[in-house]
Amino acid sequence: MDWLRKAWNYPLFRIGASELTVSVVATLILSFVALYLITLWLKRLVARRLLARTSLDLGAREAVGSLLRYLVLFLGGVAIVQSAGVDLTALNVLAGAIGVGVGFGLQNIANNFISGLIILVERPIKVGDRVEVGNIDGRVVAIGARATTVITNDNIAVIVPNSRFIAEPVVNWTQNDPRVRFKIPIGVAYGSDLRQVERLLLEVAAEHPDVHPEPAPVVRLMKFGDNAIEFELRVWSTTLVHKRGKLISDLNFAIYEKFQQHGVEIPFPQREVRLRHVD
Repeated sequence: MDWLRKAWNYPLFRIGASELTVSVVATLILSFVALYLITLWLKRLVARRLLARTSLDLGAREAVGSLLRYLVLFLGGVAIVQSAGVDLTALNVLAGAIGVGVGFGLQNIANNFISGLIILVERPIKVGDRVEVGNIDGRVVAIGARATTVITNDNIAVIVPNSRFIAEPVVNWTQNDPRVRFKIPIGVAYGSDLRQVERLLLEVAAEHPDVHPEPAPVVRLMKFGDNAIEFELRVWSTTLVHKRGKLISDLNFAIYEKFQQHGVEIPFPQREVRLRHVD
């Protein structure tokens, strides 16, 4: 027991006037692990239980929970270090060295962390939004301190650094209004009844359950092309925003079947060939 007591109180190193023993270091480690787990539980409690009773959406609840977690982590870390008897004033030199490291070697991490705080406060994107940044297209499922997780339609998780959402143009399909307009181009042969084509396209839109009736679908005659008269069907949807390809595919299938039933021709590309000399 004397040997265990001496080992438990064995001094490892000193910070200023404070002497860190094995017991102090072990207590610090266990305390920080407990603090980390408690903040995770606190974030889930606030975001998914307490704020779920309010009118805040999922993204706002997650943002409030994350900010509260970071605050508790900071205050709890300071309290743990002070309660262990560590003199924080002795860490000034260490803090200066860390600041230099952040300025040079860890600038990307600091940039992403600050960008994450900006995202949580300003909320240009939030959990549940459909976004496009660069060549990444998917739904935001988590916003962390360093990176944001985006799930694509292939169910692939892409970890995007937060700084990209601040420094690059971001397309947010669902930030203010869940309604999104889709444009489906279609070409018909010259000589077709154009008013009939318009009526058939509107029927296709009206028969699809995921096309929103308000604003109403519209048909636009875009131009007289080289091989076809080009139309564009424009519809609004709120249910298939995260599966845009499915809605466009469904409408294309329905348009083709509707044209087949009414004898509307979708032309092939046509070219006129002239033979100047024939042997």
